[in-house]
This record gives sequence, structure tokens and C-alpha cells, in this order.
Amino acid sequence: MEPGTRVDPTEAQPHEHGALCHIVPPYLLQRLEQHPDPAVQACARATLAADAALREAGRQPPSVAGSPRTSVTVAAPAPDRTISDARHERQLPGERVRAEGDPAVADESVNQAYDGLGHTWALLLEEFGRDSLDGAGMPLHATVHYGRDYANAFWDGERMVFGDGDGEVFTGFTGAVDVIGHELAHGVTELTAGLVYRGQPGALNESVSDVLGSLVKQRLAGQTAEEADWLIGAGLFTSAVQGEALRSLRAPGTAYDDDVLGRDPQPATMADYVDTSDDNGGVHINSGIPNHAFYLAATAIGGHAWERAGQVWFDVLTGGTLARDADFVAFAEATVATAAARFGEGAPETDAITGAWRQVGVLDVAPADGPVPPAGADTGPDAEPPPAETPVYLCRTGGFAGVTRESRFRPAELPDPDAERWTMLLVSDALMQLAREEPAPDRFVYRVVAEQRHVDVTIAEQAVSDDVRDLFDRTLRLT
Repeated sequence: MEPGTRVDPTEAQPHEHGALCHIVPPYLLQRLEQHPDPAVQACARATLAADAALREAGRQPPSVAGSPRTSVTVAAPAPDRTISDARHERQLPGERVRAEGDPAVADESVNQAYDGLGHTWALLLEEFGRDSLDGAGMPLHATVHYGRDYANAFWDGERMVFGDGDGEVFTGFTGAVDVIGHELAHGVTELTAGLVYRGQPGALNESVSDVLGSLVKQRLAGQTAEEADWLIGAGLFTSAVQGEALRSLRAPGTAYDDDVLGRDPQPATMADYVDTSDDNGGVHINSGIPNHAFYLAATAIGGHAWERAGQVWFDVLTGGTLARDADFVAFAEATVATAAARFGEGAPETDAITGAWRQVGVLDVAPADGPVPPAGADTGPDAEPPPAETPVYLCRTGGFAGVTRESRFRPAELPDPDAERWTMLLVSDALMQLAREEPAPDRFVYRVVAEQRHVDVTIAEQAVSDDVRDLFDRTLRLT
């Protein structure tokens, strides 16, 4: 084997005698996790993680007297990053422009993506003992310069994808390390708890990503919970926007207040929970509630947020017992139980986490999700007008920012060829066909309502062709 070759511990082959032995016993490695030197801590955690992978693969050393003592060396975990450039097209993955170990390039977006993947990987391994997203060294892929004026970033199940922003509201999405951490956390959630991306489990999915994204940023800055700004996406807005970030865990609902974007709609407590069918049942809006609970818990505990509160959240996410459709109450109860198991009943950490969920009202009230029609979508009389004169409501929600854009129009009011294209969509079953695909984390979601033609569909961004997506986006800009 070449020096430095990466070894996946789950693929390691047993010795010919069937024994895998380690010179350092587990109890010493566990002690080394508390060593004052972070490098020693990281090494101990990585070794324990590799041992766990071997045990899960059924390759524990047999307890046989006289078995030969065999030493097996496993390469220390290391990130495996690849950055590609879509060159403003929408074809993935694009052209590979930087791989693991390559020097920095002239394109700052490439370097920011590369570094952000590394900082997130370091948090997962060195603080939570998880080697990459899957716990087994999964390569980390990212694509920059996706589309033209694309104001979003998302995880597509295989890679991070970054747009450059529209230059009016958003700058490039690689410049905020918490955005990168947020999107990669969707990968961890997908591979562990698999929280359904709708309603309360979807809001938990978003909140866990905000929490881990914030922890990446805080750890990189060496900040305690008290020192952190608890903002998500600070610096993504252009100077034309009145706002400091996309979301605030410290004070949901205060991140921005802008003439174009409106006011940050996130609630901080269940008293202001938003029942909506937009954005997959308000996954970005209502994530403010569990976000605020984490902030309250972390600051009450004190110190570095990733060490105790973050560890509890991560244990719940990856522990294998959280239901895919878990609501806020189920998640809150799981964090309290996990804290009690880790720190003890009545421990300060357990009390802080319990108190946080009570402050946001989750342990006392949890209203059920209930879709409501968009304001103004009622199109009046039942008589069916000609397709070109049909009132249409178009709404785009979701995206990393969770910003809503909407339009009410009649196809005849639009310039050609958009008027003709909308008319064709309304008289065919094309919209219904597009609505069959489930939404994905942080991708845009379009809703089209034309009641007089019995149309009310929600369409995931990845389900539409480029020409239909361009039609939707042009309509939102023109009306």
C-alpha cells in the first residue's frame, strides 16, 4: 500500500488468524478524550470511531487463549474534498477545479468552499467522533458558480451546491462558513435520523442544520456561547438590504427588516407558531423555535456550545431512536433524556436543556400542522374563464434563506412567449406531473394556484426543467 493511502476501517481485512488487536486499550483512549491537548483528543476520538466501525462490521477479536497478537495500523481519518465549477450552468457536478491537498486557486469561491468543507469535517470528527457525514470517511463534494444569479445553496444528496447570489439581495453563498456547515448537516441528518422535510420534523431538520452550522462558525472563531453572535448567514446580504443575517438563534424574528424582504418572520416560541402550507409547512419559519431552545440551553450551560449542548443534540440526531416524523415535543423529550443519561438527572446541563424547551413552550403546547391557503388565492366566481384570463397565484418559498416571493396575475397580462407558455401549462396536466416529486432540503418550492381551473400544486425545484423554472422566476420578477 502506498504511504498515506486512506483506509476505510469498515473495509479493513482481518488478519489471517482472524484476530484484530489494539495496543492501546479502550479505557485509555477514553481517558485521552479528556486530554488538555486538542490534537491528542482528536486522535483518541478518531481511534475509538475506527474501533466502533470494526465492531459494527462484526470483526471483533475473538476471545481465544493463545491467539497470536497482531497489530493492524489504520490510517488516521482525513477529509477527502473535491470542488467543481458549474461555470454558471445548471449541470452537476461541473468541472473539477480543486481536489484534496491541492493548493489554493485564484477563484475565491473555490477556496472558501474547500475550507468550509474542512472546518465542518473537523467539527464532526474532533468534537463528535464522526468521520465525515456517514461516519466512514465519505468524500465531500461541492460545486460553485451554479446557475446565473442563483440566490441559494443546497445539499442535493451527494454534494453541496452554491450559487453566486443575485447581486441585489444576496452575495455569493460560499462566503459564510455556517452556510456550508448548515448544508453538510443536511447530509448527516439524511444519513441518520432522516427527518421528513415537512412540518415540524422538517423544521427540526432545518434547525439541526442551523445549530451545526453555528457550531462550525463558533468553533472556528474559538468563541464561547456567550461570545457568539448566533447569526446564520451574516454577510450574505448586499449593502442594499436592511438586515444583518438570514436568521438569529438568539432572537428569532430580528435578523432583518427590509422594504423588499419584509421582516424576519421566525417565531421564538410556540405562542407564535406559524401554520402554513408554504415552504413545506413552514420548515424555515418554525425552525426558529427549536433554534431558540438550543441558544437558551447553550448559554445557560456556558462554555463552548459544541461541548455539552451540541453533544446532546448530536447524540439525539445520530442515536438511531428518533422517529423520522418526530415533532418538537418528541425531539425535546429526547434531548432531556439524553442529557440525563450523559450528565445525570438534576445535573445543571439537564436542567438547562429542560428549562430551554419550557421557555419556548414546546413541552407545554405543540399545535398540529395545518395548511392554509395563501392570502388572496381565492379567485372568486366558479365560472371558468378562458385560460389566458384565469387568475393565477404563484409563490416561491424555501431556499436556504426561506424568503417568500409571490405574484398574482393573468397569463394574458404577460409578454409573449410567457403568456402562451402559462396558458399551455394551465390547459394540460403538466403541472400535476411536476408535483409528484418530494421537496428537498433548502431547494426552492413553487406553488401554483388557479382555482377556476382546479389547479393547486406544490412543485419541487428539482422537478422542473430549466425553461419552466426560468418561466416561474421571470413571472415572479415581472409581476
